[in-house]
Amino acid sequence: MGHALLCASGLVLLNTLLSCGQAQDKPKPDLRVSSSWPSPGASMTLNCSVKNYSAEWRYYWYQAFYKNSNNYYFELLPDGKNGTAQNSYIVHGQKQTAGYACRAGRQQPEHFTSYSKPVFVWSADSSSASATVKVTPDRVQHFSEESVSLRCEGKPSEWRVMRLSEAGYLANCSVWGTMNGSTCTIKNGTAKPAVYWCESKLGGFSNAVNLTVQKRDIILVSPVHPVTEGETVTLHCKLRNTTLKSSVSFFRNGSLISNDTIGKLNIPAVSKSDEGFYKCQYSGKQSSQRWMSVKAVSRPIKSSFTVQMIIGFVCGILLIAILLMVYLKAKGTQCKQTHVDSADPGVSQNACQLEALYSEVRDDNLLYALVMHKNKGESQNNAGRPYQAAAECAIYSEVRK
Repeated sequence: MGHALLCASGLVLLNTLLSCGQAQDKPKPDLRVSSSWPSPGASMTLNCSVKNYSAEWRYYWYQAFYKNSNNYYFELLPDGKNGTAQNSYIVHGQKQTAGYACRAGRQQPEHFTSYSKPVFVWSADSSSASATVKVTPDRVQHFSEESVSLRCEGKPSEWRVMRLSEAGYLANCSVWGTMNGSTCTIKNGTAKPAVYWCESKLGGFSNAVNLTVQKRDIILVSPVHPVTEGETVTLHCKLRNTTLKSSVSFFRNGSLISNDTIGKLNIPAVSKSDEGFYKCQYSGKQSSQRWMSVKAVSRPIKSSFTVQMIIGFVCGILLIAILLMVYLKAKGTQCKQTHVDSADPGVSQNACQLEALYSEVRDDNLLYALVMHKNKGESQNNAGRPYQAAAECAIYSEVRK
């Protein structure tokens, strides 16, 4: 009996310890983004998942900011205070590099998972960024033994340079380089194909650059940042230890586009059609390909419909004016024939024209102006003509009602 009670007590204690261990071992959600390099201003979707748990969760969405070393602190997105029942969240108008994280909660009171690892969305466009990262030498591809530096140019702040390697390893410059002020110099032998960008403790992010390090003896020299439509762009080949002595072939998207004796590909006015993957080849050696991005120039939108409406309106006004003049002329002629027996044909004709004008024109201000102009021009010549004076007085009286 005593042994049974002891065993039962041990089982209860063991279960309690296991429960406590599970409570302390919070699940960690996994965050993914629909696009790591969205176009400036585009929308992208965050997806948060908690593996091996079937309970209903509410999901909370955060932006990640530089804290210290490789650590980040997280701030709830503006409309994410109450969480969402869906495990997806759409970020509208993404224009600059940013880091995001998520976590989930369930039950009441709510028990939360850990925060996910920060996931970054990069922008190559520096126009809306807090800083710009400058690369020296100014090219995407580098030889492994070269010294490469990245400088953060922006408002006064404490900047650090971050790197995310192809293997997913995130670290700041102090791990793989030397930070001096706002400039990070990559140590020889530590350069890796990766994405690089600048962060500040004030929450600022620079644009991001994608640099590669080549073990090959040939690289393609191409601009680090996107080029703008209309600019002149020059691509050329560079050898590790020798100079070019014969022609170089250039390819875009795998197709040969140029054979040049001086090893350069010159594009006088680049356009969106020039965007694509480029590589060069020399004496059987071929560089790795590099994507060249072309940024479109924003142009004012002209509405042909609006222009047509304006032209149609003006033409309509002119047509109405012409028809009105023709009608008034015909009306005056008819009236003149009707009053042919009048003692003073001139007075009768003037009166008829005023009557026709009064019968057809309904705009009081215009009518009043025409009457006053008529009075002013003919007051001296028509003195003593009672028929005209009576007609004009009658029209003026009607206008003033």
